Amino acid sequence: MSAPALQLVDLHKSFGVTPIIRGVSLDVALGERHAIIGPNGAGKSTLFHLISGRFPATSGKVLLKGGDITGLPPYLINRRGLSRSFQVTNIFPRLSVFENIRCGVLWSLGYRYSFWHLIERLRDARERAESILEQINLAARRDVQAGLLSYAEQRALEIGITIAGGADVIMLDEPTAGMNRSETEHAVELIRRVSEGKTLVVVEHDMSVVFDLADRISVLVYGQVIASDTPERIRANPAVREAYLGTAASLEHADA
Repeated sequence: MSAPALQLVDLHKSFGVTPIIRGVSLDVALGERHAIIGPNGAGKSTLFHLISGRFPATSGKVLLKGGDITGLPPYLINRRGLSRSFQVTNIFPRLSVFENIRCGVLWSLGYRYSFWHLIERLRDARERAESILEQINLAARRDVQAGLLSYAEQRALEIGITIAGGADVIMLDEPTAGMNRSETEHAVELIRRVSEGKTLVVVEHDMSVVFDLADRISVLVYGQVIASDTPERIRANPAVREAYLGTAASLEHADA
């Protein structure tokens, strides 16, 4: 039996004397689309930071495809096959859309710290970048400065950067935040397309997105997972409904 794509083992994180993540254990299967939900302040983004190496864990372990990545810096975790996006759009605003994606593909194609390669002559990097632009529907915006894109286009570009290195575990933090309904629908279709054959872990507040995308959902409340199950069982779980209090109606009508 293969190891989970991602495994958290009794993970804790405190800032000073304040505990934020309080003993999270969680398995995400290979090829699964797994959503993490919870009220504001539950610790969802902190959990993402622990997994991706941005924050060190106070205790516990993070395993990626069976290998211990606890305490590794983000760039080494990325090179082991995990890539993530952020809540706040994180792109190179003064580079073109194409240049943003090309930056993301270079390491995975074997181009390290090289002073003798002329980047404009790297045919494989160009072709890989152009293929990703097609995937994220930004080929027509190829030469536009990234900072001039619309908000939804910038979020699509960040997803493109996230997948550019060929990671097989993708983590997206609030990918549809700030989008209108039409933009959200396009984003969900994009996420479904680019995560095909990969493992997806997503933090998302929009319950319609969560129930549309996820194979499994974990609910984080005050730094602890109170439930982890299929969307149907999560929707009916009394503890989840209690945790959301006034937002329980959102769970009831998420896919209406």
